[in-house]
Parts: sequence; C-alpha cells; structure tokens
Amino acid sequence: MEISAYKDIYVFAEQRGGIIQGIALELLGKARDLAQATGQEVVAILAGHHISEKAKALIAFGADKVIVVDDPALAEYLTEPYTQAVTRVIQQYKPAVLLIGATTIGRDLGPRLSARIGTGLTADCTRLEIGEEGELLMTRPAFGGNLMATIVSKEHRPQMSTVRPGVMQKIDRNDSRKGEIEKLDVEFDKSKFKVRLIENVKAKQSLKDIAEAKILVSGGRGVNCAENFEKLKELAVMLGAEVSASRAMVDAGVVPQNRQVGQTGKTVRPDLYFACGISGAIQHLAGMEESGYIVAINKDKYAPIFQVADLGIVGDGNTIIPMLTERLRKEMNR
Repeated sequence: MEISAYKDIYVFAEQRGGIIQGIALELLGKARDLAQATGQEVVAILAGHHISEKAKALIAFGADKVIVVDDPALAEYLTEPYTQAVTRVIQQYKPAVLLIGATTIGRDLGPRLSARIGTGLTADCTRLEIGEEGELLMTRPAFGGNLMATIVSKEHRPQMSTVRPGVMQKIDRNDSRKGEIEKLDVEFDKSKFKVRLIENVKAKQSLKDIAEAKILVSGGRGVNCAENFEKLKELAVMLGAEVSASRAMVDAGVVPQNRQVGQTGKTVRPDLYFACGISGAIQHLAGMEESGYIVAINKDKYAPIFQVADLGIVGDGNTIIPMLTERLRKEMNR
C-alpha cells in the first residue's frame, strides 16, 4: 500500500431522520485538532436521502469539505447500502484517517468497512493523538478497563477508529466558516441488498438521555437497594437532574442499562455530577471524570472516587442525601 497517497482526516457524519447526531459534531471537533497537528484538512462524509442542505452545518462545526452521498437507497440506515457508499468514498478519495461514532450505527458500519477495505479498526477509543511520525495514536480501555492500550496502524490506510459519544468535545458553531461541498453519485450493487426495511417503529422514551444531562445524580453499590435509590431520585427532582448509576446498580436490577455510566455504559460530561456510594473503579471513572464539577459521597475515605472529586463528603450517602434534599427544599421555599 502506498501510504503517502492517503491524506486528510475524514469523519462519518452520522444522521438519523435528517438530523445530524451530536457524535458527528464531537468528531469534527477532534478532527480539527488532528488536522492542525498534521497540516491536513477535515472532510465530512454525509450519507442519506434529502440531506444535502445539512452539509453547511458540518462546515460551521469544523469541516473544510463535505462529501454528500444523497440517494433513496440511503433513506434509512441499512448495512449494505451504507457500506457500499462509504467504501466508494474511501476508494476514490483515500483518507488517511476515518473516524466513526461508536453508536449502534457506527459499531455496525465500522467493522464492515474495515473488512471490505482491508484495514484495521480500533473500537471504542477514548483518546486520539498524532504521534512523532505523523501516525494516529488510538487509545482505548483493555482488559476490563484495567489497562489503556494505544494502537497504531503502520502499514494500512485509512487509520480507522470508532469513538464513544461524549468523549470528545465539539467546537463552537461558526456560520462564517467557508468550505467545499461535493456531491458523489454511487452506483450501488443492488444484488447484494439482502435486507429490506419493512417498518420503522420508534420507542417512546420518557427519560432524558443521561449523556445530554447538565446535572447527574449517580448511585453505586453503596446505595444498596431500590428503596435507597428513591432518595437519589428525590434529590434529582430538586436539582432538575437526571438519575444514573454505576454497573453494580444495573447488575442488581435497580436501574436499566441505559442509565449506566462507565466503560460498559455511557460517557457523560455534565456540569455537575453527584457520585453517591460509588467507589470510583477505573471502569466508572472512564465514563465521568471529565464532568465539570464532581461531588463524591462515600463512607470509605480512601475510595478512589475522591481522587477525581472536586468536593468529597465522607459518610453514608443514604443518610446525607435526604439531609441535602431537605436543605435544598427549605432554601428554594424561602
């Protein structure tokens, strides 16, 4: 492979129903950092149907160029059409790096692109940097989160990775940015379209996604039971917050998996994070240590959570949380 023929940082700009997903904007922000370190450009791949007008938003959030693949076959995400479309982009433009969100779509698309192109894929990255020789250093948790592995693709291009939502930060929108928009027509091999979408049923969700919450009240093993977890919910109501949990509470069946923070859950970056009865294992810290302000409540004064906390309270959270909730109630009723 002639590696020198590959250039620029590409981002798969995931959209659903014509709405650009937050992970796409986060990746564009990181791509800008990588591009500045290498003197290259940031290129977004926007695939879908009737989505061409969304390209300007991608430029405003950091793309220098947007390649638009607009086709009825891409109206809804299906593996084969999207794989063919992005493969065509890779073959024609030869990106040095391709970043994809580690969403349900990205985790389906990334491995298929990797196999079809014949390059590696580093999954669930939490850090991306440029090495001394200009190569992409892709860091991800390994061995249950007990080790951080940095992976390099020296002999194949593009260097591909999926990145967990919430890990990278998007840049501020700048509608004055200028960029190029190019439309690419793809001739699909429809004989390989073996799956057909019959119906798209969207589940109703009453709770806000914890990855988007500004304040989170999170409970761990120290909360102990569902009854005590109700005390966290009362505090969350007072604060206008969302409730989340460590894996221990999910495994115990107290909260659903979509409320889990950590390596096997979601990465969050709220302005305020309450860690109640959470010891602070590395698997949990990987999902919340970038929070703006962390308040930790734990009976064990040596708990690792205090190493990342801005404010630590040593004590039983099941006693402290009701006291805090009552104090807030009195202050708000003044």
